Amino acid sequence: MTIIPRNPWFDHEDGWLAGYAVRSRDTAGRRHPEPPHPYRTAFQRDRERVVHSSAFRRMTGKTQVLVASVNDHHRTRLTHTLEVTQVARTAARRLRLNEDLTEAIALAHDIGHPPFGHAGEEALDACLAGFGGFNHNSYGLRRVDELEERYPEFPGLNLTCEVREAFVRHGDHPPVPGFAPSRSPPLEAQVVDVVDGIAYLTHDTDDALGLGFITADELGEVEFWRRCVDRVRQQYAALPPAAFRTAVVRELLAWQVNDLLDHTAGRLNEGEIRTVSDVRAAEPLVGFGPDVRRMRDELQRFLRDRVYRHHRVLRMTANGKRILTALFAEYVKAPELLPERHLRRWAGAGSVSGPPMQVPLSGRTPEARLEVVVGDYLAGMTDRFAQQEYRRLFQPNTDLG
Repeated sequence: MTIIPRNPWFDHEDGWLAGYAVRSRDTAGRRHPEPPHPYRTAFQRDRERVVHSSAFRRMTGKTQVLVASVNDHHRTRLTHTLEVTQVARTAARRLRLNEDLTEAIALAHDIGHPPFGHAGEEALDACLAGFGGFNHNSYGLRRVDELEERYPEFPGLNLTCEVREAFVRHGDHPPVPGFAPSRSPPLEAQVVDVVDGIAYLTHDTDDALGLGFITADELGEVEFWRRCVDRVRQQYAALPPAAFRTAVVRELLAWQVNDLLDHTAGRLNEGEIRTVSDVRAAEPLVGFGPDVRRMRDELQRFLRDRVYRHHRVLRMTANGKRILTALFAEYVKAPELLPERHLRRWAGAGSVSGPPMQVPLSGRTPEARLEVVVGDYLAGMTDRFAQQEYRRLFQPNTDLG
């Protein structure tokens, strides 16, 4: 009988990972200490905890850019997340980074997004303006730290500090105690951050074409697209239009990933980056060369002007904001409409009929805590559920199917 040694993955990491990659045995740990697993590393457990969370499952019904009710073919938050994870894992393998940590960060990176895409975030930020506003990265961190209910031993998912830090370093997250703002994140988090941009730029272009918001002729104004078209034509003499578009989108994705790997490897070598400490002390190292950066900027401007400001997108945006704003006001006015679990969280004493919590959480008054509880409830909704709740409250005679 073959005896598998305890934690053999540590030996695999020592033999494969580059010196600047984060090793599982070097994790800074969890908020609530747990004994090590006999055969899974801390980052492997993080990855699986994220996948089994309710917030992860709900991303299938949350908008990426275009609302999910348009058709069944364009991206949702979940499909975008899976695409980011696949590309990030490939990049991590090529750079000899910790794939498990990279995958856990990628799977969790959009878990805090509310329904209706950026429109939903803007609406909740306005509703909570007097209570700290709304930031999807902050909400994502609270979601995995406090709001998920899967384990009797601790609140949240109790993820490692390395995965939690990625929320803090992603985008415009406000400072968080325990995470020094001056330090650069590990390369695994940097890869996910940049690959996230690759995925949404490429796939928003693809979705906008598929939905007829833009045409291939209009995209011909953009240098990056034109050059990808030329590359595909050199390889394939004749393709049907749909297959040709797919090939160009694939080329657009591959070009960015290859450039990212080449220039990141060059920066690591030129900067003599050898350890995780070197990464922490350096400016962000993962990125593109100047030519691709310039072409990406032009494509982003095109999408902003022609897609994100398209009249159909603006109508969807206005509708999503209207739904969340109305729901927020109604739940704050009549908190008894909240589901029992959320109402009990506001009450704070385990009894729905009891008084509000008398000891403010993080300095908030009981009334402010109600606003936050309502915001958390709305942020966790899918697009469809928010629409259903709106009809139940404001259009009760509507047939909900």
